[in-house]
Amino acid sequence: MKLFTLIHVLISLVGILSGGVVLQGMLKARRLDRWTTIFLATTVATSVTGFLFPFHGFTPALGTGILSMVALAIAIYALYDRKLTGIWRKTYVISAVFSLYLNVFVLVVQLFLHVPAIHALAPKQTEPPFVISQLLVLVTFIALGIQATKKFHNEEVRLLVVTKV
Repeated sequence: MKLFTLIHVLISLVGILSGGVVLQGMLKARRLDRWTTIFLATTVATSVTGFLFPFHGFTPALGTGILSMVALAIAIYALYDRKLTGIWRKTYVISAVFSLYLNVFVLVVQLFLHVPAIHALAPKQTEPPFVISQLLVLVTFIALGIQATKKFHNEEVRLLVVTKV
């Protein structure tokens, strides 16, 4: 189980790092197809491997995994099937950013659970340091998501605007 956990954590970290690169690309109105593939694949793998851990009944981790898989399915459909046309571009951005947020949310949970100095600040994960940390992560992702939705617009539209100027 330790090896499986290590693999799961490494996949999660690659998903978070590659998702950060993809989000930066969105903020600069750039498609980063290879990074996007890595992000989507590792984030799906993170959720799938998360379901393989032993659990008893419905847990917050299981709920987060389900939400992540739904968001990822929407992002993948918007990107690969709908080709980011029309409303699917914004749908992709929102679902991809939400998927990345969920991974970072879980990272913060795990840091508070497993890093002794951080765990001491909020051993029950109901104390202000934990709540404030998660609130900051949420607000940051909402702001980044709004900016990415505005900036990651259709390249063809941008070309038309540049041509007219």
